[in-house]
Amino acid sequence: MSTARLHQRTGRERRRWWARPLRWWHTVAFASGVLCAPFGFAGNQKEEALADSVRVALSSAIMDARPPKPRFSDPSEQQRYHAWLADMSQRLKRKLPDDLVRTEFLETVWYEARRAGLEPGLVLGLIQVESAYRKYAVSIVGARGYMQVMPFWTNVIGDSDRRKLFNMQTNLRYGCAILRMYIDMEQGNLYLALGRYNGSRGRPEYPNAVLKAWNNWK
Repeated sequence: MSTARLHQRTGRERRRWWARPLRWWHTVAFASGVLCAPFGFAGNQKEEALADSVRVALSSAIMDARPPKPRFSDPSEQQRYHAWLADMSQRLKRKLPDDLVRTEFLETVWYEARRAGLEPGLVLGLIQVESAYRKYAVSIVGARGYMQVMPFWTNVIGDSDRRKLFNMQTNLRYGCAILRMYIDMEQGNLYLALGRYNGSRGRPEYPNAVLKAWNNWK
């Protein structure tokens, strides 16, 4: 074998050896469902300059650790809640087959959505598009959990512990609080607020996907 061909072959082998860890990591990640951008819309919120009052309000909302147990003064409202819970549980059974996990998830979605002044069905639709209901989903850009929250938010309004974004209630609380902030920033325009949440303000694909998914959960 000529010296030139030997060098060429050695170079290819080196490149293959270098690429092996990357190929292995991606294979494991996709096989385990950790890397997840099922619809190509996984969250990519942009870090924005926030007024101190907004940052303090968001931080206060995140730090409130009350458990997601609703209280009702009107029996008819309580009945509607339980009817919603039963209906949504049946619809979500295929995605979350464990009864206890599914019930806890829906109770938390309802609580955190209502706490942020959002429709629970809207939050369910957003989660469907963002993570397909995968608790440990991580997008290509690093967004985490059910609502695909970007880790920088833990520095801006949290305690800098990014691991907490895989906690169900913490992730839903961050996601709902951030979406509420974007809706307020856009003066109630949900279409633009959803674009901000995804980091694609002004483009129709993501808002349309979430609004379509929301219709399934109304």
